[in-house]
Amino acid sequence: MRYRVWVVAACLLWVVQTGYTDELHLTNGDRLTGKVIRLVDGKMLFASDVAGETTVDVSSIETFNTVDPIKVHLKDGTSFNQKVLSAGAGRFSVEGSEDLKAQEFVVGDIVSINPPPKPIPRWTGDISAGLALTRGNTKTETISASLNLMKRTDNDRTTIGMDYAKGKQEDRTTGDKEVIEDWWRAKAKYDYFISKKFYTYVDGRYEKDAIADLERRVIVGGGAGYQWIESPEMNFSTEAGIASVYEKYDNMGDGESELSAQLGYHFDKQLTKTVSFTNDLTYYPSFEKFSDYFLTTTAGLRADFTEKMFATFKVIFNYDDTPAIGSSSTDVKYFLGVGYRF
Repeated sequence: MRYRVWVVAACLLWVVQTGYTDELHLTNGDRLTGKVIRLVDGKMLFASDVAGETTVDVSSIETFNTVDPIKVHLKDGTSFNQKVLSAGAGRFSVEGSEDLKAQEFVVGDIVSINPPPKPIPRWTGDISAGLALTRGNTKTETISASLNLMKRTDNDRTTIGMDYAKGKQEDRTTGDKEVIEDWWRAKAKYDYFISKKFYTYVDGRYEKDAIADLERRVIVGGGAGYQWIESPEMNFSTEAGIASVYEKYDNMGDGESELSAQLGYHFDKQLTKTVSFTNDLTYYPSFEKFSDYFLTTTAGLRADFTEKMFATFKVIFNYDDTPAIGSSSTDVKYFLGVGYRF
């Protein structure tokens, strides 16, 4: 008698449990019971009582219902945390207030269900360094370093960059060492996204170059930009604004400051699995005389040889229409080194 009671109790428990599960009705007529885990990128992960975890395309879902509340986000921005109820073909409703119960929603409009939490934004970047030596007819030593940092959130983006190089050459007769390269630059930029593509920005640059007699160049600007493409494989943006450009040369007395336009772009692309290309350009024509301008552009290739380590080659091209007395308007710098990405 006791045995029969236990069997009946177990059967009743099984019936209750199987009737108290999420249900997924598919367009081909199949029905799955189990648990809705999440839906992201048009794919629902469903823990089936029979088949285990199964991935189902949202286009294959006729309707579904859940035992417990789930977090649902729709394309129009609507979101709720309620139990889902089955409805007509391609639709569903939710348990809640009378107004919410009266509504039906389209299954295809679901953006996500129980999405995983977004990763906390953090700083990413890389640091690299190079060393060049020549021996024999000439004896030179050149060291260089570069640092790049970026932090991207849903609403803004902050970038910081620094480059440095110093080189010496030994005179064959006297043995004295002459400085043949001594410069550094730093730049920082903050972008605030008003929409997914459109943003405003403020930025600043500081540069010194002993060989070009540039004591300092300070540029502070701001404006608006448009992010045409933003993805892990390629990024492209264009910008326009105004800037204050201050330049002081060692051999030209007091420095000069002028207001200029600021036009530029940034482009980077993953060429292969291990090789990427980066190029940016900024053009500062003076409002007083557009033929008087400063232009700076950087182009670089990076080749990864491990997940973190890479080799890099970078060219920095500057053109200043009004350089220091005795200096050239054109200045080209080359950087070759190895780096670490973090």
